[in-house]
Amino acid sequence: MPLHWTTKPFDTLTLAELYALLQLRSEVFVVEQTCAFQDIDGHDQAALHLLGHTEAGELAAYARLFAAGRSYAQASIGRVVTSPRHRGHGLGRQLLHEAIAQCEAQFGRQPIKIGAQQYLLAFYESFGFVQEGEGYLEDGIPHVHMVRG
Repeated sequence: MPLHWTTKPFDTLTLAELYALLQLRSEVFVVEQTCAFQDIDGHDQAALHLLGHTEAGELAAYARLFAAGRSYAQASIGRVVTSPRHRGHGLGRQLLHEAIAQCEAQFGRQPIKIGAQQYLLAFYESFGFVQEGEGYLEDGIPHVHMVRG
């Protein structure tokens, strides 16, 4: 399933786009993962928002991208999420491939850091990310820092 990708700064998102991305993040990170946490964390305004829409216009994949120095010393990718309705079609791989490409296009080729959920370690390793340091709990979910050189 090919997606149409757009990358936008916060202040150019339409209200419909903002609503859809917040809805998707809430659906997966809060409801599906049963994790009560502050998703709207004050960082969206500094992020580039990567949106993957289906041909019908539904948001199926999303991530936010940060320049070096915002979340970490390196550029970073966060809030990586695919819609439960569109899983099983390789969208996670498409999303991460596009997120890396957009980080390089927007910020230049440099290391990229992520805070990955532990169960996705092998997925991120397949894109060249390497675990950095010990694991940690974030909102009760095991995570690891990973860096892609």
